[in-house]
Amino acid sequence: MRGIIFAPALVLLLALAAPMPASSQDAALGRNVEGLLDYARERNPEFAAMRLEAEAARERVYPAGALPDPMLRTELQNVTNFGAESGTSFNLLPSRVGSTKYTLIQPLPFWGKRELKREAAEAEADVAKSKAGITWTEQAARIKTSYAQYFALSGLIRLTREVIDLIDGIEGVTQARYAGGLVPQQDAIRAQVERTAMKSELIQMETEQHHARTRLNALLARPAQSPLADPERLRPIPASAKLDYAALEDRLRGKNPQLFADEARIRAAEKNRELTYRNRYPDFAVGVSPIQMRNRVNEWELMLEFNIPLQQESRRSQEREAEKMIEAGRARKQATANQLLADLAENLAGIDAARRVETLAQTSLLPQAELTFRAALAGYETGKVDFATLLDAQRQIRKAKQDVIKAQAEQQARLADIERLIGEDL
Repeated sequence: MRGIIFAPALVLLLALAAPMPASSQDAALGRNVEGLLDYARERNPEFAAMRLEAEAARERVYPAGALPDPMLRTELQNVTNFGAESGTSFNLLPSRVGSTKYTLIQPLPFWGKRELKREAAEAEADVAKSKAGITWTEQAARIKTSYAQYFALSGLIRLTREVIDLIDGIEGVTQARYAGGLVPQQDAIRAQVERTAMKSELIQMETEQHHARTRLNALLARPAQSPLADPERLRPIPASAKLDYAALEDRLRGKNPQLFADEARIRAAEKNRELTYRNRYPDFAVGVSPIQMRNRVNEWELMLEFNIPLQQESRRSQEREAEKMIEAGRARKQATANQLLADLAENLAGIDAARRVETLAQTSLLPQAELTFRAALAGYETGKVDFATLLDAQRQIRKAKQDVIKAQAEQQARLADIERLIGEDL
């Protein structure tokens, strides 16, 4: 009976001790770039740090506009009890000294200063929020570009293996013709050399693919050797109508996080300038003071205190500094916009050129190369074409297919840069 009870428990323990399979999300990670972006948004430590810094900056807004803490001052008068009745001497107890004055003081900034400080802190919080946006757009662009490279390398590896299989078939034809004395031994040797060169190139591509996988894992905050699924598809490239420069310029000016950060810095500088001008006027402090004599409060005093802004030259320098900071912020924003618009124009031209190269290779170069290869192979089998012509035709097919893959990857990289510039996906 005891053995019957123990058996299910043993099975349960063995099941718990067995390694758990990877989650479906991790198993599918790498098939498309959207999954990588979702994974990185949740786990990328750099983006998480910038988000937390933005939240911390937002928490500074309320304290910036709050009143300063009040102060309590206690003054003991005549602690030696000079002139008092006999038998009294030095004492620090409020009821045993000549009198004790308690003063509660509340500093009061001049009208409008608290609001300006709060608005300046809000602008600084917007700057921190924009920095988080900049971090994410840059990380997303790196992930998109690295995935495009990873996809291209996978396609090039498949193409190289297909070429190796093709060369194996050509070598079979060459061996058969050499055995019949129709071609020299050099043809068979050249086929073997070509296959060896392709295998060497395949090793280099597999190494590059490993590096691309490592870069993606680093961007995803995963261990470098973590596996990734084979890439299945690239994102569709938007139609030419959506890649209009004028329309994208408006989106860039409205949503680019770098420009948003520069605009927030300008707002903060303007609020600091207004605050500097308000410093021409005095700040106040009010207070109330009960005065204790022995065990009773016999008197009350009221206090009004304010600073005298006599150092006008110092304030003028601070005002000029504030004006220069606003001018510097505006100049920085203009310089940023000029560079971003130049990058936008460059990437639009690049994506258009890559698209035309892909179209040309698919619709013209590749069909022509395939026809040339079939004609060369038929001619070689009948002895009308030499082996060099056949190899050259095979290389033309390979180059045309490589051009297609590289043009697709180039379009994806350019698209990632455009989306980084406009601050959102197309």
